[in-house]
Amino acid sequence: QVQLVEFGGGSVQAGGSLILSCQALGNTSGEYSMAWYRQAPGKERELVSQIGDRLMTRYADSVQGRATISQDKAKNTIYLQMTSLKPEDTAMYYCRWDGLGWRVYWGPGTQVTVSS
Repeated sequence: QVQLVEFGGGSVQAGGSLILSCQALGNTSGEYSMAWYRQAPGKERELVSQIGDRLMTRYADSVQGRATISQDKAKNTIYLQMTSLKPEDTAMYYCRWDGLGWRVYWGPGTQVTVSS
């Protein structure tokens, strides 16, 4: 079992920045990837950014140029730095861990609210 611990959510003004972190605890042996998703009220959950086991990264078009994902492999922790935040970035952000054997775990979610 894997538990995901998220930090960094909060309220910020438009144009501001924040850093989200997510640490995977438990049985994290083997190859895995981690990602940040977000879900705004009335919308489907969408991928924000993902980092692979070999540190390959990808970003949603909506955050391209405003987000940077990184990883501390030794700590099984990922970080998502977001800048130039917009009101449309407001959402519940969820950390996701994908491991071997179709194992998927989700974090509890951390709220990010961007005020105009």
